[in-house]
Amino acid sequence: MQVVLDVQAQVQQTRPAQAGNLAAMFHKETVTEALQGCAMLIAGWNQNVVDEAGVSRAAKALRALDLGELAGRVEKLRQIDEA
Repeated sequence: MQVVLDVQAQVQQTRPAQAGNLAAMFHKETVTEALQGCAMLIAGWNQNVVDEAGVSRAAKALRALDLGELAGRVEKLRQIDEA
């Protein structure tokens, strides 16, 4: 759960890579995707499962935000479900 909370905090601190309205719009959309993926993971956590769709959604958005290390941490949550 701490991983998901850390991801949420870091995603909310990101800024668009470029200036301009279009870059801001895409950045906001990507942040929303990452946060929705995290919400799916939290919902799954509450049911004692790792939500595969949430992992994929969050990881894809994190990579788009150039947060590859965080994406890797989220993907490792799959291993918890296998244990």
